Amino acid sequence: MNEIAGVKNDETQKSQVDGETTERFIEEKRIGERIRRLRLKKSMGLVELGKHTGLSASFLSQLETGRVVPTLRNLARIAMVFSKDLSYFFETEPVALFRIHRRKERVRLPQTGVDVPSYFFESLGYMVPDRDMDPYYAEFVPVTKEMEPKAHLHQGSEFLYVLDGELELRHGDQTCTLGVGDAVYFDANTPHSYRCAGTKPEGAIIVTMHQAPAPMPLRGAPAPKPAASVDGAGKPAAGFPL
Repeated sequence: MNEIAGVKNDETQKSQVDGETTERFIEEKRIGERIRRLRLKKSMGLVELGKHTGLSASFLSQLETGRVVPTLRNLARIAMVFSKDLSYFFETEPVALFRIHRRKERVRLPQTGVDVPSYFFESLGYMVPDRDMDPYYAEFVPVTKEMEPKAHLHQGSEFLYVLDGELELRHGDQTCTLGVGDAVYFDANTPHSYRCAGTKPEGAIIVTMHQAPAPMPLRGAPAPKPAASVDGAGKPAAGFPL
């Protein structure tokens, strides 16, 4: 009989949530940190918060540092001070955006709209939803007789940084040659084109920003049109020509 009772006790203990798990659950909710953020956002000191809630400043300090766990009654008092629902302290916090793009996972695509591409590109941000910019790695190959220069334009602005080789950039009626370490930031609404200026492939990082100040129109330049391109994942991408 005692053996049966012992087995039942073991099974009961196994089915119960242990104290360590409970503490970890409470710690993961970061209740103390959330209270502290609310207090600092209102520029409120511990003493002032204590006056509003009826709780001592020392208790609130221990609560914020995780040394004590608040009862629902005390937590409700704090929530009311900041016009928050009690569920605010238990909701899952949004995770900060963080995306890694491994080199082996990227897709290398050629320039489109021409028979012989003058460059190849890889999207560096295709996994980021609702992004404000489109980063690319581009490789410009030496010019051949079969290549046709192709100017383009798109909404926003563009940044280009040369990694190796030499690159010729034409922007409106301006032409410049960029070397290793050179960078350029320009209005992408103006027709522009790139061209490898050396005998070896040239690499560059290109970032297109979706928003930019209204550009000064050039005489005879066509009206800006949104880019109709796709990124490395086959989705529409604003900016760098494909």
